[in-house]
Amino acid sequence: MKLNIVLLPGDGIGPEITKQAVAVLETVAQKFGHELHCTEHLIGGCAIDATGHPLPQDTVDACKAADAVFLGAVGGPKWDNLEVRPEVGLLGIRKALGLFANLRPAKLFPELAGACFLRPDIVQDGIDVMVVRELTGGIYFGEPQGQEVRDGLRTGYNTMVYNEDEVRRIARLAFETAMKRDKRLCSVDKANVLEVSRLWRTVVEEVATEYPEVELSHLYVDNAAMQLVRDPNQFDVIVTGNLFGDILSDEAAVITGSIGMLPSASLSSGGVGLYEPIHGSAPDIAGQDKANPLASILSMAMMLRYSFNLEDEAQVIEDAVQRVLRAGHRTGDIAAAGDSPLGGSKMGQLVVDELSN
Repeated sequence: MKLNIVLLPGDGIGPEITKQAVAVLETVAQKFGHELHCTEHLIGGCAIDATGHPLPQDTVDACKAADAVFLGAVGGPKWDNLEVRPEVGLLGIRKALGLFANLRPAKLFPELAGACFLRPDIVQDGIDVMVVRELTGGIYFGEPQGQEVRDGLRTGYNTMVYNEDEVRRIARLAFETAMKRDKRLCSVDKANVLEVSRLWRTVVEEVATEYPEVELSHLYVDNAAMQLVRDPNQFDVIVTGNLFGDILSDEAAVITGSIGMLPSASLSSGGVGLYEPIHGSAPDIAGQDKANPLASILSMAMMLRYSFNLEDEAQVIEDAVQRVLRAGHRTGDIAAAGDSPLGGSKMGQLVVDELSN
């Protein structure tokens, strides 16, 4: 199979973790006889520096023509005071590719149980939660939004808006995801306060009639946030809107011990998918070979699974990562007291070595 992939290394640690992830992907492609074609393009702060805009049109065009897109990270303090920030590029590429669904698995490898922030008795069986976040609607995109003076006071406003079609497509994808897992889906909203959440809940329940095998439950977002840290294993798949999903997926991620371990997939309706680690650009350690590349490597596994339907190839990457962890190898973010942490390049090479054996 020919794998035509656009790489968007971006800012901060993005280029270095992208390099390690691509090395793993090249090894897997060679192992399974796939033809890999990768091209790099600009996004975020580096794109602002080079072109004056965080999302150049040639980047958009290349991504639309690709089979899949891998993103490193965007942003950093260098660009914090600009009128158009690097993160605009990230929101823009999601919109341009129609990436309406963000899948974030929060999985605790047994080998990293000691790095988890929760009590051992809570996580003794591990953690495996999938958060499905709506990505192109809600308060981040709703109109009207802006700032103005009202009654002599500076006032900012945003609008949370969803229509039934937007809710229906993310709900359907979440039910399909649950069907491939433990067949339990929790829809998170704020239906006791928000009209938009009351519509959300109604449409989710309508979609549920198409999936009688899936057990559907509902939680208000404040309760869901509490339950995630009290007993994460009560959840299988969580589906929620853009704002709530942004917060809950980060919470689900951090309780596993390190966001340096967690991948994500942003999917469209049958088009190009975008894959990225969730950890951000970490400019404080950029260029120091300290960044954990495993989230990026696992994002490549998600790419093979969701964009190319290559389950065996995805699984060998995940198995290789687990074997490296089982052997006791750790980067600084997942190291215990007394460990000698590895650099990111060494960790990436260990995964390549496992795949090459």
